[in-house]
Amino acid sequence: MHGDGRCGRLDRISLAATTESETSEAIREKIITASSRDTVRSIYRTGKPSRQLKSAWTNAWEGTDSPGKLGMPMMGMISKPAFAKIDKAALAGNVQAKELVSYWVGQGVGLISGVASAGSVVQTFKEEFLDASERLNGFLG
Repeated sequence: MHGDGRCGRLDRISLAATTESETSEAIREKIITASSRDTVRSIYRTGKPSRQLKSAWTNAWEGTDSPGKLGMPMMGMISKPAFAKIDKAALAGNVQAKELVSYWVGQGVGLISGVASAGSVVQTFKEEFLDASERLNGFLG
């Protein structure tokens, strides 16, 4: 899934792109095509700042026509059911809904290159950790 040489880092975004994750196919597609430039820190999902994929949702809330921040917990109270409908419509092929799809990610989202099983992601992390440990031991001994 990574193929970038990074070693042994189990992170949420790697697991979000797995077939067993809570994320929809539309979100996984957006994750694997995203780069670090496709993320934004926004308060317009929960009411507090969080890094997420840029989308028509984040753009609209940050635009001049936005009603502004609602704060916690009200922002989450409107965004959670809205995103459930967005995901459902995106899965049905609605192009406008696909533009609204978003998910929490880190700037390392660009390192995700495909969808895999959670087991294979964890196995890759273990193998990368073992390789890094062996390299470190080579330097030390």
